[in-house]
Amino acid sequence: MNRILIVRLGSLGDIVHTLPAAAALERAWPNTRIDWLVDARHRELVDLVTIVDTAIELGTPTPSGWIDVTRRLRARAYDLAVDFQGLLKSAILARASGARRVAGFSVWHLRERTARPLYSETAEPDEGLHVVWKNLALVSSLTGNEARGRLEFPLERRGSHALSMVRAASGGAPFALINPGAAWPNKRWPAVRFGELAAILYERFGLAPFVLWGPGERSLAQAVVDASGGAARVAPETSISDLVELARAASLTVSGDTGPIHLAAAVGTPIVGLYGPTSHLRNGPWSAADRCITRFDACACRHKRRCTARTRCLDDITVDEVVRAVERRLQSSVAARELRV
Repeated sequence: MNRILIVRLGSLGDIVHTLPAAAALERAWPNTRIDWLVDARHRELVDLVTIVDTAIELGTPTPSGWIDVTRRLRARAYDLAVDFQGLLKSAILARASGARRVAGFSVWHLRERTARPLYSETAEPDEGLHVVWKNLALVSSLTGNEARGRLEFPLERRGSHALSMVRAASGGAPFALINPGAAWPNKRWPAVRFGELAAILYERFGLAPFVLWGPGERSLAQAVVDASGGAARVAPETSISDLVELARAASLTVSGDTGPIHLAAAVGTPIVGLYGPTSHLRNGPWSAADRCITRFDACACRHKRRCTARTRCLDDITVDEVVRAVERRLQSSVAARELRV
């Protein structure tokens, strides 16, 4: 095995969930070059992955863009292309790479079943697996080695001006990250409640809360700060590498099901996750010490970007409930530190 292509175009969280599978491929074939085909908007994360030789960017979604990327892929003569995405689009690109073997999931585990005929081999993971373990099951089927017992997230450490700013603003005190945003409005817990939580994190737990924000979310972050009575601060503008380093240094992250919570899980940050229309069993943090509050079983709008029910399931989660989860998670962190000592 000389060269492998990973096809996982996006999103941010899905790329994070593929990292242990990429690491397992590298362990199985340590002298193999591994490339990763990724959408342009998510390339920054793949550039942080230490075991990836080349991030190949899928640029403009036009015929000329597809022809260009296909030409670049074919020139690299892959032995194996692995489609972790399970879409017709990703399967076409994996097949168009010219790889001798093209692998993906069985038809029952694909997001688009029309992708199946484009694979030369498939894996049949167990039902109900977290997507991290599902991806590792695909690797195990290819390598013949059990890959599911080990999780590695090979992300490069980089300097972060945003982290320096947060440390200066907190006076060196421990800090928490609050992430109120999400691409799906249906995944957002109310900003006012995040603000109330921030005040409690500061007053009861001695954590300086910083509110993360992405494109178009600056006003949402400010609404959380305004509701915190001055306890929280808006975090500096962040790149993906900034988010990784902020998470490494944070004592806690509280977030819904979106990219920053998955980055935090990848670097081992203590987490309290808030889940409504998506399942924490499939998309949540994988550490047994982390805490998730879920309304998935009661959600009337599962897997929908916008809620169409009379009341949103996430609105049923109270501040007191989240505070109790925070307390339990922080106690677990203290116990773990004491065991290490």
